Amino acid sequence: MTDDRPDAPVTSPSIILLTLARRIETELNAALSPLDLTVSRLGLLGHIAGVPGVSFSDLARMSGTTVQSVHAAVKTLAGAGLVRDNTARAGSASAIEVTPEGARLLNAAKEAVSGVDERLFGPDADPIQRQIADAVRAAFSGGDPA
Repeated sequence: MTDDRPDAPVTSPSIILLTLARRIETELNAALSPLDLTVSRLGLLGHIAGVPGVSFSDLARMSGTTVQSVHAAVKTLAGAGLVRDNTARAGSASAIEVTPEGARLLNAAKEAVSGVDERLFGPDADPIQRQIADAVRAAFSGGDPA
């Protein structure tokens, strides 16, 4: 009697990380939803806050999207009172800045993100996910992941 079942798939770091990334994004979007934010809107708002005078082109590069999409997103953020676009005219240097309301929202979002980090990577999380978080922290702090 032969076993015609296929072998177990090779463990792929790409597939594992993609699966975890989707779970993280789902959790983050759920935590940010009461703040009327998404992961992408939070990222854009964070880039604007972190890089004063950032250009639309730079925002597009940082966000992995098009300049047209960034213009639309900044217009939406401005309409919500989260940023001010002080750009004088099309083609001129950007002067986008976070408003006090945008700064307040960023602080609230940091709390929401911390909660997701705690659930997914804190002391009560799956040990493998804690190891991944430790490796990520070490990689970005210059420390040793071991």
